[in-house]
Amino acid sequence: MSEVDIKRLAVTPEQAAKLYGLSVGRLANMRSKKQGPCFYKVGKKVLYKVEDLERWLFDAPVMTLDHHLDH
Repeated sequence: MSEVDIKRLAVTPEQAAKLYGLSVGRLANMRSKKQGPCFYKVGKKVLYKVEDLERWLFDAPVMTLDHHLDH
């Protein structure tokens, strides 16, 4: 089964950066300051749950005039 066939529940910082257009360095900096999305350590490996990343990314939307007009 290829990687495309699997719905990922957790991703590495590199995968998170690629998927969401983030910087690996920025993610590491936020982790060191206990900021940003929740993360998990498995030995030396860092993982982010996709749902935690998306909650963090979409937690503070910027409301636009178009958005207000539609709703």
